[in-house]
Amino acid sequence: MKITKLSLVAILAGGMVSVLNAEVNLKTDGQAVIYYQTADSFGDADMFDHAPNSKANAGLQLNISADLGDGFGMGYQGTFLGTLGLEKNAVGGVMQQAGEDLNDFATTKIYLTKKLGNTTFKAGRQELPKKLSPLAFSEGWNVFKNTFDAVVLMNGKTDKKGNIIGGDIPDTLIVGAYVSKSNNHGGVVGKGNLGEFTDMADGALPSGAYMLTIANQSVKQVPITLSYYSLPDLTGGEEGYAVWGDVQVDAGIPVKFGLQGGQLSPENGLDETTAFGAKLSGQAGPVSATLAYTTVDDGDLPIQNVGTNVKTPLYTQMILNQKAIKLDADTAMLKLAMQAGPGKAIAQYSMTTANEKNLNGDGNDYNELDVIYKFKALGSDMLAAYVMQDFENKDDPNNIIRFWIRHKF
Repeated sequence: MKITKLSLVAILAGGMVSVLNAEVNLKTDGQAVIYYQTADSFGDADMFDHAPNSKANAGLQLNISADLGDGFGMGYQGTFLGTLGLEKNAVGGVMQQAGEDLNDFATTKIYLTKKLGNTTFKAGRQELPKKLSPLAFSEGWNVFKNTFDAVVLMNGKTDKKGNIIGGDIPDTLIVGAYVSKSNNHGGVVGKGNLGEFTDMADGALPSGAYMLTIANQSVKQVPITLSYYSLPDLTGGEEGYAVWGDVQVDAGIPVKFGLQGGQLSPENGLDETTAFGAKLSGQAGPVSATLAYTTVDDGDLPIQNVGTNVKTPLYTQMILNQKAIKLDADTAMLKLAMQAGPGKAIAQYSMTTANEKNLNGDGNDYNELDVIYKFKALGSDMLAAYVMQDFENKDDPNNIIRFWIRHKF
């Protein structure tokens, strides 16, 4: 991170606002990313072929924030995504786009903040964390995170350890938000891109969503988070709502517990969707282990991120199993992790029973194995992952390799 003090007299790159004759403190940081993924498409293609099953990106992201004085602040993020010409002879597609072209630029954040006592007001294009907005959140699995056009009021804050501090109500964090539009991860024709902000839930929420989240740590061993969403115009032009809750229990014994649950209620003739999850986690020598189970019933709406329609808030979410687990499904997952050399090795396996309304089809049970290694090298964060997808109605599994390098500056 670099901090400079200067007078801004020109428009900052990529569509930023200009601040004339104003002395401000600027903070700049960012990241450069190379991202590659290839698959054998259930045996119909070869790994690493120049075909649609191999995708790659090179990206550069710059963040600039400024303290404008009197409690005001601003932030900007410019994102460039390209291919380095890899589509000509190495890959057949991209993981993500910043515009209509393969090499393009987008303004992915631009916001204004204002502090009023213990409350922070933030308006504009911004990220939303899953912990505080479990049904409309920024996903970190792709080259860069998706963002939202939103207005957020937050009373209190959390420190680096996740402890709630500084609120008007002791040990309580209160977040209210209006979320109007979101971009999408892109990389697939017709699925949007990081530079295109549209109505959420594939256009089903033209009036946006209103959210209230309350997180409480009055009992330090049992932090609780509850979220409520009002969803105008949800699938049919009528009012809908959603609730989601998460409870973590650390009773000072070797095993920790987690419970989650929620419901989508469209109130327009569609059936409600209810979900429940539980997990156990603990340490066995150098190995940390997590055992999780989730169940989603046969409602009409999947449990998923309404901003992207991709990932879920479910405990059993893995690298690529989201479509299998988000509707009419029962899923069990085991995850093991340990330090290995300069990094961390993770192995996780899930089994999903697909019921009548499952998005993969009735009876199309799904298993997934992920083997992941996260490490640091050459001053950068790196990830290498192998994924095996096994569908009941497929003769062969789908094998996927994903690799990325992320250099932060």
